[in-house]
Order: sequence, then C-alpha cells, then structure tokens
Amino acid sequence: MPSRLISLTVASGLALGLTACAGAPPAASTGGSASVDGTDDTTSGDGHGAVSGAAEVAEPQLGLTTIDPGGTVRHLDLLDESVVEIGAIGEPSGMTTDGRYLFAETDAGLEVIDSGVWTWDHVDHFHYYRADPLLIGAVDGEGPAAVGTTNLSTSGGTGLFFAASGEAVLLDTEALSKGEITERFRIETDPHSGMVVPVGSFALVTRAEGESAGAVLGYTADGTPTGLEEPCVDASGTITTRVGAVIGCRDGALLATVQDEELVIERIPYPDGTTAPAATAFDNREGRPTVAALAGPDAIWMLDTRESSWTLLPAPAPLVSVTAVDDEKEHVLALTTEGRVLVLNGADGSVLATTEVLVADSLGAGRTPALIADQQRAYLSGPSEHRLFEIDFADGARIARTFDTTTPPVFTAETGR
Repeated sequence: MPSRLISLTVASGLALGLTACAGAPPAASTGGSASVDGTDDTTSGDGHGAVSGAAEVAEPQLGLTTIDPGGTVRHLDLLDESVVEIGAIGEPSGMTTDGRYLFAETDAGLEVIDSGVWTWDHVDHFHYYRADPLLIGAVDGEGPAAVGTTNLSTSGGTGLFFAASGEAVLLDTEALSKGEITERFRIETDPHSGMVVPVGSFALVTRAEGESAGAVLGYTADGTPTGLEEPCVDASGTITTRVGAVIGCRDGALLATVQDEELVIERIPYPDGTTAPAATAFDNREGRPTVAALAGPDAIWMLDTRESSWTLLPAPAPLVSVTAVDDEKEHVLALTTEGRVLVLNGADGSVLATTEVLVADSLGAGRTPALIADQQRAYLSGPSEHRLFEIDFADGARIARTFDTTTPPVFTAETGR
C-alpha cells in the first residue's frame, strides 16, 4: 500500500522529498491531449477510461512523479502540492512514461509504476480519474529497454524491446490498469537497438540489420505476423499522436494507422536535398498532431502528422532537448546546453521568451533534465539542483512555481495527463 498523502510542510520536516517554494497552482487543463491511435478506441466507450476502484473527478489530477538515484518513487500533486511516497524500486538507469505509468530500467528488468492519475480523451470532452498509486512489478528482459506507448492508459498495448536479448514484448495495457502484468506476446529476434510500437489492435516490431534496425514488421496483438513489412533503416524514436504512431527512420518517418481494420503505413520522407541529421527522438504535448525532434544540436525538426510534412527550424543556440506544445500560437520549447528554457515560434524558430539559466549543474554533471509541456505549463527537472520548475511559457517564460527536493529527481514524469 502507498503511504498516505502528506502535506508539503510535514514532508519537508520528514525529508520525504518535495516542498513548494512559490506561486499558486495553475488552472486546470481541459484541452486536447490524447491519441486515437489510428483506431476508434477513444470513441467506442470502453468504460471511458474507468477502472474498478478509481474515482472519477471533475478536473485533471496533474502531478510530477519522480524517481531518485536510490529508486524511491514520489508523487507531487500539482493541485494541492501534497506529496505521496509510492515506494522503492531498484536503482534506475532509464525511464519512459505515457502520462500515467512510468517504465523504469533497473537490474530487475523494466519496473512498472502506476501513478494512479490519468485522463481519458473522448475527443469532444474528457474524463479524469484518481486511484491509489502502485508499484506494479517488473518485466524480465536484458539490456536497455525501448518502450512504445499510446495515449490510452486503460486499453490497447504497450510495446517493450530489450536490446541485449532481442526480445519484443507487447503488454496488455488494460491489465496494467488493474495492477497486473500480462504479456500479449513475446517474440525472439536478433539482438539490436529495436522497438515494439503498438498501433490500435496491432504492433510493429523492428527487424535487425546488424546492431540497428532495418525494417518494421506487422503483428496482431497475439503475435501473429500480418505479412506487412516496411523498410526503416536505423529505426529510432517513436511517439503516438492523435493521427497515428510515428517511427523515425534514416530517411524520414513512418506513420502507422489502422484503416478498415487493417494496419497501414505511410512514409513521410525528409525534404529533398536536406543534409540535417535525422530525428532520433520525438516529443510533444501529449497526443497533439505535431511533434518536435532535434536535428543535431543546431536545428529542430517539426513533423506535422496531420499534414504529413516536415519543417526544419534553425536553433538559436545549441540544444539538449525540444518539445512541441502544438497550440494556436505554435509554441515550441527547447532546453539549451547552458541550461535555459527557450520559448520558440514553431513557424520560424524565432525566440519569443527565455528563462534564466536553471539547470547548469545538472547538465554539467551529465544528467539530462526532463522538459515536459502540457496545455498551460511546462515542467523542468533539475536533478543536481534538487529542484522542479513550473514555467508559464505563454507569459514570457515566467517561473510560476518551484519545488525543492531532498534527493535528486533523476527521472521525472508529468502524470495525470
């Protein structure tokens, strides 16, 4: 059982982790952040994201869920600034999130944490839920794990690929929502830097070409090959938007959807004549059609999955990470190598606002801070600074709140989205 909620003042005295420093909570988010995954899952009812034992509430239960170097998992509620210590896992070496679950790489394999808060996008309205957070357990696997998620936390699948063993695993996400780990398939492939990408009731699994991937193969949710094969040299990076699932390739991207109950792949090549480095990781405000990726440290790739088009923006400074807010003003957020957050115009890359230097110590120590965007705020973790920053990117990159931590938040996820 997770610990009871503890007020921040008490938590500070007990050294449990997070203490608010300034500002007031933001207004609740109510805008689009989910994906249809190329299927009609978001409109088919399916309990509207409800799970037995969870309470449906009136507003999104946004929080920051963190893991420290020793594996202690804590959750900061951004509405009332209370903190819960969920428990402890092994020492983490990597983490991926879908906005509800955290998938942490440890010596035990891939450990799964349920933050207990999530949003269900019903296209024209939203449902918000809260349940007890939970350490669900670990999935066995060797080597670094790549995780492919959708934006549906109570249905569909979650893809895992273990590079050292070459094992491709599709988890049942509905079972995760009930605190259970159920593998829908586990396929043995050659060890390589690969991926499993869920797409509706299907999944794409990379095929090895040396140490990297050279193509993706289609499977049904029970692991039956569909016969679909699409070249994708050096496959790297995946994200699910409202349009479909994206996979980065050396020459562009694949966009996978389900149409008439069939798995369909569209190629989106880079513009002719481009010499910019390929995108290898994508990020955005969850579920939105446009995603951002670094094109090396000096440029930014913008991929509009609705228009199936790329745009290359110049970077105003060397960058560490980038994410697309994809709002009416086309905001793009970037973290510079010196530790500032930039608010950029997604149309031309011009700088709209900038913070002061916030995370220089973390970057100097080789710790990459998390930069996360939602509809109204951005969040930046400072592992070495022992601090979490809330940034109002639409108001001149104003620091709205800061939260000090007693241990380094080496991995941070915004949950409840």
